[in-house]
Amino acid sequence: MVDFQCKSHYGWQDFLEVMRLLRAPGGCPWDAEQTHGSIRRNFLEETYEALDALDRDDPAAMCEELGDVLMQVAFHSQIETERGRFTMDDVVDGVTQKLVYRHPHVFGTATAADSAEVLVNWEILKRKEKRQDSTADAVESVPHTLPALWRAEKIGSKTAKAGFDWDSALSALGKLEEEVRELRTALEAGGAPDRPHGVREELGDLLFIAAKIGQMTGVDPEDALHRSCDKYNARFRRVEALADKPLSQYAEAELIALWQQAKEAAGSAPGDGA
Repeated sequence: MVDFQCKSHYGWQDFLEVMRLLRAPGGCPWDAEQTHGSIRRNFLEETYEALDALDRDDPAAMCEELGDVLMQVAFHSQIETERGRFTMDDVVDGVTQKLVYRHPHVFGTATAADSAEVLVNWEILKRKEKRQDSTADAVESVPHTLPALWRAEKIGSKTAKAGFDWDSALSALGKLEEEVRELRTALEAGGAPDRPHGVREELGDLLFIAAKIGQMTGVDPEDALHRSCDKYNARFRRVEALADKPLSQYAEAELIALWQQAKEAAGSAPGDGA
């Protein structure tokens, strides 16, 4: 039993103390065994659950899930505290220093006429702070762990700010059509998908340009793809309802006809026009 006084309401210091005690001698064996790597997936899962709560505008779920994300931050910070490399206080100090530094129009003498100017200044200060001397440095700083479409969008945005861009999204569409032709060539050629100019490479190029068009038009490619997934799910449910035998027993032409029936059955349902 650890030395801890239970309360009806806990504060910030209580929270940090609980995290410390869980990993201390006499605490929880599971918590004590964890490493950054072993709970990495937990961090991702809790973040996605928090985003789901935000999307549903559910205040009770938001409160709970944001707390779970905070617990992950504290967990990783406690591991580092034990290693003597930094503490939760250092984390809080670091992010506060960053906020003050990147808002000179609030905490200093700089001015910003609107939010667009704030974002321009933010990017300049961020590159200076991180010693990014070139756009290539800024591009390389985009986390490789981001979902790929999101990473592609951010890379495209950074290079566009340096002047490396198409004149319009329609111009970029021509590149997308070129990538479709190259993907077709790779499929027709056969061979290993990971060979040079194989399906993996050409599919990646196609997806990158699709994300770029999203960035140029102000459409989040991740959100667009999620919406398409939802539309596909709804359409497939109707396909199954219309089928009078297992789908595996249908020929390709019959499946296409079923899909068209499902589309027509949806009528003018919002977001179901593909």
